[in-house]
Amino acid sequence: MIVEDTALAGVKIVTPKKFGDERGFFSETHNQNKWDAHGLHYRFVQDNHSLSREVGVIRGLHFQTAPFAQDKLVRVVRGRILDVAVDIRRSSPTFGRHVAVELSAENWRQLLVPIGFAHAFCTLEPDTEVFYKVTNFYSGANDRGLAFDDPDLGIDWPVALERAVLSDKDRRWPRLRDLADAFD
Repeated sequence: MIVEDTALAGVKIVTPKKFGDERGFFSETHNQNKWDAHGLHYRFVQDNHSLSREVGVIRGLHFQTAPFAQDKLVRVVRGRILDVAVDIRRSSPTFGRHVAVELSAENWRQLLVPIGFAHAFCTLEPDTEVFYKVTNFYSGANDRGLAFDDPDLGIDWPVALERAVLSDKDRRWPRLRDLADAFD
């Protein structure tokens, strides 16, 4: 397993080893002992799996507030995405900054998005499947989001914003400056 830091403290790129032969491949996509050896002490309690049929689907920017805040480990099992994490910790020196990482079934990378970050992705191929683990259970009452197109964030989405495919809920999230639920 390879663990790489990103420009935002706590956000990591994790690439599990993948062993292939004429039959296909095998990979331990998560091994708690290896995570502990890298100082990544997370307890994942729920797995989520999404399918996005079209290129240009944007899901997010999502997060949950306490006591249901979640760390996420995101990977792609089919297709390709641009995965984005935005620092929403008001006391952080990187508040409002983001990282964007391409994840794909081919590159086998995963993105660890800790509590205190909003998360989103944009599909780069049709029929993209994203699988992610979280450290807390979903709570509709604590479900929050941030405007994906907030110009203050400066996210360079790989799709024209007017062509992005979003849920109605994701079109209505507030801008960062209006976000009441940002983390301290």
